[in-house]
Amino acid sequence: MSESNRPSNAVAFDNFNQNLIAEFRQNGGRVGGPFAGAPMLLLTTTGRRSGQPRTNPVIYTTDNGRFVIIASKGGAPTNPDWFHNLRANPEVTVEIGTETFPARASIPEGAERDRLFAQMAAQMPGFADYQKQTTRRIPVVLLEREG
Repeated sequence: MSESNRPSNAVAFDNFNQNLIAEFRQNGGRVGGPFAGAPMLLLTTTGRRSGQPRTNPVIYTTDNGRFVIIASKGGAPTNPDWFHNLRANPEVTVEIGTETFPARASIPEGAERDRLFAQMAAQMPGFADYQKQTTRRIPVVLLEREG
């Protein structure tokens, strides 16, 4: 879909994300505004249709040396594009602070998914609110450093 055919809220969201990514990279992984002080990483996936790198800022927690992210999309009825991308190709790049490294994504199910989601929601209650806003079961993703 060309930019001129995209809904204005989608273009605004893309612009917001691009500004957040630039701020993250300019400030060693720190950002201000609504995400000031939040643990944020940049996740780069490979577009499942385009084959192009796609970078998104996401909030994370950790669990036994792994990074835990939630495909919440703010409680929207559909999963974020980055989630579909990493399902198609789980080899991703992660940026935390000033460090960049390859990682492999996996999607836990059942009790493991529930434990990790509850852990994140306990630290950041907004994720529990997002789950209440949608009928889909919001996926949890584990990122494990490679190399």
